[in-house]
Amino acid sequence: MLSKRVIPCLDVRNGRLTKGVKFEGNVDIGDPVATARRYYEEGADEIVFYDITASHEARGIFIDVVERVASEIFIPFSVGGGISSVQDMRAVLLAGAEKVSINSAAVKTPELISNGAAAFGSQAIVVGMDVLRVPVSQKIPSGYEVVIHGGRRPMGLDALWWARYCEHLGAGELCINSIDADGTKDGYELVLTRMIAEAVSIPVIASGGAGNPQHMYEAVAQGKASAALIASIVHYGEYTIRQCKEHMAACGAKVRLGW
Repeated sequence: MLSKRVIPCLDVRNGRLTKGVKFEGNVDIGDPVATARRYYEEGADEIVFYDITASHEARGIFIDVVERVASEIFIPFSVGGGISSVQDMRAVLLAGAEKVSINSAAVKTPELISNGAAAFGSQAIVVGMDVLRVPVSQKIPSGYEVVIHGGRRPMGLDALWWARYCEHLGAGELCINSIDADGTKDGYELVLTRMIAEAVSIPVIASGGAGNPQHMYEAVAQGKASAALIASIVHYGEYTIRQCKEHMAACGAKVRLGW
């Protein structure tokens, strides 16, 4: 059985680390490069960086931050936000990232997934899904709708259908972020996470809502996720990466503790 991963998520805006609740009210909380270095030293398995307004503002990716991070940490990291072409992917990977995460651009141009997988391998392509709970309907039978542009634009896409289609196109991993849970610290959206994890054969990352290490254990145990994405609880010093992993291990999850 593969170890479950703990992945700090660093939202970046204008080169600075930021955090909000349900995609709103973001405030500056520090330097993303220094923070990434600290999480690497604490034992993070991977790190994710999102340029949270790049797609909405229709601008490019923050290559300077990617290059600085690559010189400071020695674990895999992925980069998302503003990636809208294979050329953008290549620039991010050449700057030192192991993976690219595409979200809004993938919904608008699904062939970006297959083209990226063909160029760099499925293992380098993560599809991020921002998902909102909605009434069940013929159009959204799962009750979960895909939204883009940082939660600003509903797309009328059923999240379960989109997850399966992303796998079909060549995505190597899915990151499922519940907007309803994002930043609330009330726990992950386990129904959504498990629904998608059981429907695809590629790894699923649970994102949005972690308030304590128990929530992280629930994401991988009940939600069947391969990894738990965290932000607020480590950004604000409530827990360290090691404390999170030790709790998960004590509950029975297989995690990497050998450092």
